[in-house]
Amino acid sequence: MSLAAPDDFPRAFANGWAAHDAKALAALFAEDADFLTLTGHWAEGRKAIAATLTGELAGAFARAKLVTGRTKTRALSADVAQVMQRYVLSGIVHPDGSDAGRVGAILSAVLVAAPQGWQVAAAQFTAEA
Repeated sequence: MSLAAPDDFPRAFANGWAAHDAKALAALFAEDADFLTLTGHWAEGRKAIAATLTGELAGAFARAKLVTGRTKTRALSADVAQVMQRYVLSGIVHPDGSDAGRVGAILSAVLVAAPQGWQVAAAQFTAEA
């Protein structure tokens, strides 16, 4: 799935997360994209991103919800942009089944324009300190 504008990425990501739809999330990424996930896994390529997110959304993030916060978009050129999105996650589950509480996180993504629309070339999802 391509986006009409880089500003559409944070909401599309949150919607895919809310649906626990790893394929929809991976479709936001270019075929050869890189994604460093919140768990620290580095997935290379859309298929690997989908597989990684499938596992994470069935595991620690099975009950996790995202709430969007501040967004910043910066045009780097006519066809490249960086989007930084703050989220608060709740419902994360520790391996022992206990609730991990609320966690602040930043999703930083570089998007590129393609003939069919904008796609993520590289992204990093990290917990706030």
